Amino acid sequence: MRIGIVNDVRAACEALRRVVDSLPDHEVAWTAADGVEAVALARRDRPDLILMDLIMPHLDGVQATRQIMASAPCAILVVTATVSGNIGLVYEAMGFGALDAVDTPMLGAAGEVSGAGALVEKIGMIAKLVGAAESRRPGRPATASGPPRLVVVGASTGGPKAVSDLVVPLPRDWNVAVVIVQHVDVAFSQGLAKWLGDRTGRAVRVAEHGQQPAAGDVLLAGTNDHLVLSRARTLEYRAEPRDVFFRPSVDVFFESVAEHWPQPGAALLLTGMGKDGARGLLALRSRGWHTIAQDESSSVVWSMPKAAIDTGAACEVLSVGQMAGSLTARLAV
Repeated sequence: MRIGIVNDVRAACEALRRVVDSLPDHEVAWTAADGVEAVALARRDRPDLILMDLIMPHLDGVQATRQIMASAPCAILVVTATVSGNIGLVYEAMGFGALDAVDTPMLGAAGEVSGAGALVEKIGMIAKLVGAAESRRPGRPATASGPPRLVVVGASTGGPKAVSDLVVPLPRDWNVAVVIVQHVDVAFSQGLAKWLGDRTGRAVRVAEHGQQPAAGDVLLAGTNDHLVLSRARTLEYRAEPRDVFFRPSVDVFFESVAEHWPQPGAALLLTGMGKDGARGLLALRSRGWHTIAQDESSSVVWSMPKAAIDTGAACEVLSVGQMAGSLTARLAV
């Protein structure tokens, strides 16, 4: 992973640089002395992860996190002198999208770094969650001949109508595939696909095992197993993880897309009960996807979107009627 370091204390920057340099397949992308510089660098050269201090002049880590997640979203780990002593600011930063927090390692007089174990563990966990964002690195733009842009949708209680209201106004002639995970038993999936097709005037199909999403597709998860995107960018049904209550799980699908789809698209979490999808939406946002949660007034049950909003996973909070316009503005080619 390419990692940005944000800290106004030279010794702390050096300690963090040494920790990153000690990790295989990790490198320092850049260092910033305050939040203003960090925001500018993140916009110019978005890294896979930012180690963000909290107390800095000009622009503190909370506001820097807010601005970066709004304009150049990526994974952010708060690294501060004392997490417990700044717990209020830590929660504010996490509310704006930071993933976790850890105390800053110390650089000794002889150049040794102490207290790095927790930081190394956090970096490893985030690397597994979001992966190394190859698609965001300079010099690797998507081409017209490559895979389509992807819109992924998660929904539960009240979802069928919300999904149909979302799909109707979407353009029919753009390079976009739509894949939907709706909490529904396998016995109803084929009927739901037909119902959605009748309401939207589109060919809504149940996703087949081994199918690659193509431009113009509107695909629906269709079994009681989890729908996942494989490394080969094919849709597959898998029984694992068996301990996940919701089947198919929005989290499982979104996290597989964050790991394997080669370019950022858009992800939407609609009305539903519980918290399924919040973690996966955050993983997608951390990889540069534009993420949208349904607002309370248009939701039948606001639990799933609210969970995503509370964890900083949503770039926008919109009614279903506003979503197509946002998607078209961002994804139409």
